[in-house]
Amino acid sequence: MEVRTEQSGSVSVVAVKGDVDLNSSRSLQTQLRESLGSSPDKLIVDLSGVPYMDSSGVATLVEAMQLSRKKHTKLVLCAMSDKVQSIFEIARLDKVFTIVPNRAEAEAV
Repeated sequence: MEVRTEQSGSVSVVAVKGDVDLNSSRSLQTQLRESLGSSPDKLIVDLSGVPYMDSSGVATLVEAMQLSRKKHTKLVLCAMSDKVQSIFEIARLDKVFTIVPNRAEAEAV
């Protein structure tokens, strides 16, 4: 798994590429914590490069959501594959997270 972070004003973007599973979720967790450490107004997690995510990846994003709420940062997930989106729908997390189809919409939210 590969994680890139970008900062544009008060918006941080974490772009993830590869499977997010038990072996890689710790790395994503570290990157998300670092990005939230600067208390951006918005944190966008671009999942366009993620074909597979297991429960540890979902748990990592739930933790990021909890931390973002404490820091008053808007967390937006974008560009999920159908497979990853279905995991969020089954767990009803699509009702909890702000999920949009692409990065442009994430920036506009």
